[in-house]
Formats: sequence, structure tokens, C-alpha cells
Amino acid sequence: MAMIPMITFMEGQRLWWLLLIPVLLVLYFGLLHRKSTRSRTSGISNLDKVLPKQQAWKRHIAVGAAVLSLAALNVAFAKPSDQVDVPRDRATIVLTLDVSRSMIAEDVQPNRLDAAKEAAKEFLGMLPARFNVALVAFAGSASVVVAPTTDRGLVSRAIEGLEVAPSTAIGEGVYSALDAMALAPPDPDHPDDPAPGAIVLLSDGFTNIGRKSASAAEEAKKQGIPIYTIAYGTEDGYVVDGGRREPVPVNHEELQRVADISGGKKFAAGSESELKQVYASIAEQVGYVKEEQEVTEVYTGYALFFALLAACAVISLGARWP
Repeated sequence: MAMIPMITFMEGQRLWWLLLIPVLLVLYFGLLHRKSTRSRTSGISNLDKVLPKQQAWKRHIAVGAAVLSLAALNVAFAKPSDQVDVPRDRATIVLTLDVSRSMIAEDVQPNRLDAAKEAAKEFLGMLPARFNVALVAFAGSASVVVAPTTDRGLVSRAIEGLEVAPSTAIGEGVYSALDAMALAPPDPDHPDDPAPGAIVLLSDGFTNIGRKSASAAEEAKKQGIPIYTIAYGTEDGYVVDGGRREPVPVNHEELQRVADISGGKKFAAGSESELKQVYASIAEQVGYVKEEQEVTEVYTGYALFFALLAACAVISLGARWP
């Protein structure tokens, strides 16, 4: 659910000028009433018969736009501020990929793992150039494949070289991602500050070995590192084992729990195109941070727009047609 922006004002006392607007409106409608009354009592003058009749809607637009312009200008005068999206200057993203055997299921073409590799490599290009990216792979165990780096080519080649292995240890994958996050280089301008970052974890299965994923998510929460989980695959996925089909449905519940506990968000993708859209959404979320900033220019722009609209209406009223 979208949240209504909470606007604050640096010079809130200046908003008292808005009280003049209802006064102006009362004056306008009073003049309209007076003119209407006079027309009914005195009749139509010869001048009214000769001159083109003014279109009332243009007059109303001119007045309404002028009033809105004044209101927007007054809001700008009060120096409003709001939460706006500001690009992060630095962050570390740990891309954590499930390489368990279920990732060879072909419900996603050509198979889950190959499609995930292609989408992950595209994801690298969506992140700001100064972001560090690390790569963690997990199956029955987990390991840091690439430590945090800005070398996208190095990470891309490492993704390409991933191979499947037995079992699934989502919890171990999270713990290894936290280890990778600790390797992020410090900010030269703020060496004592912890590096901001997030874990992007893609999986299709259930934890069946290693430490609990919920405990790992709790540790991520303690460190202030949200986990964006991606439940990847469909309910119809299967692998062939000994000539028999073995179903490998996606475990949405566990990945939802990991995201919720850590303060992140859970996504789902049932195809390569959907996965790319998910990665694009995550890149947008981790690439920006909410900051309180003055937005005076926004309301100044509104004031200019309504002023131009009022001016056009007035010019139209004043034009004489042959």
C-alpha cells in the first residue's frame, strides 16, 4: 500500500497567508452575485448587445487557476520539505544464489540455473557503478565466491562458472553473505561507519541441511542488513532422479519468513523475464535511500503552471474576434 507523503515546513508560520485565499473567493463570488442581481433589475444594455458575450467558464478557469497559483506559491514560501529518493553514493550488495540440484529443473527455460545466471548478470549492470558487489553460492554448504568488488566483469565470470551441487542450506547462504558483507572496503570519507548494504538471495527450495534460515535472518536484522528474497521457479518444476520425476516446487513460505525477519522484501518469479523485472525492482530499491529535503522548487513549478493557465484564460477573454 502506498504511503501518503508527510510534508513538513521549515517556515510553517508563513502558511497563515493561505487565509487570504478564502477571502478572495468570497469577494469573487460576491461580485458575481452582485453582477447577476444588477442584470436582472436593469436588463441588458446596448453595449452588452453589441459586444460578444464573455464565456463564463473561461472566467472561472482564470480565477481558479490564479487562486491555485497563489496557494502553491504560498506553500513554496513556507519552505516545504519531504522524503525524497536520493541515489546512494556507496553500498555493498551480496548476490546469494542457490545452486542446489533442483536448479536444473526445466520449468524455466532452458533451466532454472542458466536463466538465473543471465538475469543475475543483467542485474549487475542495473546497480550504480560505485556499488560493491559480492557473490555467494550455496547448496549443501555455502561459500563466498567473490568478495565485494566494483569489478562487474569479475563477478559476471564467476556467475557463469557456478555449478549445481546436492542439498539446500539457505541459512548457511545467509551466514556466508554476512561474512562477505564484512569484507566490504571502508568508505575513505567515513572509515568508521559500517558499509550500508543488502543481501539479494535467490532460491527455489527448502532448507534441508545446516543452520536455520530464520536464525540467519535474525542475525542479518541485528546487523541492519535487509534480505531481498526471490522465490524462483514454478509449482510444476521437477528433476529426473533414477528415471523418476521428483517434484521440486518453490518454497514461498520460508523465503517470505527470511525477508520479513530481516526487514527486507520477498519477490517471486516464474520465468526469466519475470526474474529480470524483479531484479530491476530490487536495483531501484537498494540504489536509493529516503532523505528529508527541501522541495520548494516543486511547488514553485506548480505555481508557475497555474499562473500560465490563468494568463491563457485571461488572454482568451481579452481577445477580440472579427
